[in-house]
Amino acid sequence: MSIPKAMAVLGLGRDNLRLIPTDERLRMSLADLRAAIVADRTSGLTPLAVVATSGTVNTGSIDPLADIAALCRENAERNSISADVVVLDVTASAQAFAGAGLKPDTVDAVLMNPPFNDAARHRASPDPPRASAHVADTATLENWISAARRILKSGGALTLIWRADGIAEVLAALTGGFGSLMILPVHADAGRPAIRVLIRGVKGGKRPTQLLSSLLLNDEPGLPNKKVAEMLSGRQVLPLANPQRTRARITGAAISTAVQRGK
Repeated sequence: MSIPKAMAVLGLGRDNLRLIPTDERLRMSLADLRAAIVADRTSGLTPLAVVATSGTVNTGSIDPLADIAALCRENAERNSISADVVVLDVTASAQAFAGAGLKPDTVDAVLMNPPFNDAARHRASPDPPRASAHVADTATLENWISAARRILKSGGALTLIWRADGIAEVLAALTGGFGSLMILPVHADAGRPAIRVLIRGVKGGKRPTQLLSSLLLNDEPGLPNKKVAEMLSGRQVLPLANPQRTRARITGAAISTAVQRGK
């Protein structure tokens, strides 16, 4: 789903999307990003989010994530938002994670979007950082899930997305410390195999695995599914949501190429 379409589905409106120019290396221009934020503030608007990339499909360009994270952190502090944005290698040591504020056994929930393209079917970029942003290798799942397992509290939840045809890989990787699994197949439309799976596991969980009813992104006529649109707008929640934690204060981490921690 493109960013403009996502803005429309979320009810934010395409007019509220700012397209940031790129530099000579086709990376997001930090100066233009800062100028756009200042312009919005001057107009009485509140910047909501920055969508940065770690290896675009067409060019493989990687935005200056550390600088963007610093700018987002600065903006959060200016708006009294209790959140932090950090950038580190997901394979970094426990000491590196702790130094970034992600100490062992301190997080209630981790959301994770690891690179999941199959190396046997996708031609990887010759540039290692670009390749690692898109294509999974034999250690990808273990590295990412190990990072989540380390920072999660006992009873904390990990939710991740993966290729549907690679579900066996995820289930095998989660056997080391996770249980009470919930699996949500995601289909582009009815009549076609699932393209993705969303999987939620609990650190130390003991309940049986649940296979949930499939989520269809589009109705049979090819129109966006109304239930999905309501989820994106916040009027409904995914079946994976944990009702026991919805009223609690949650410390969470979203792990992508950048690791985010928000209270």
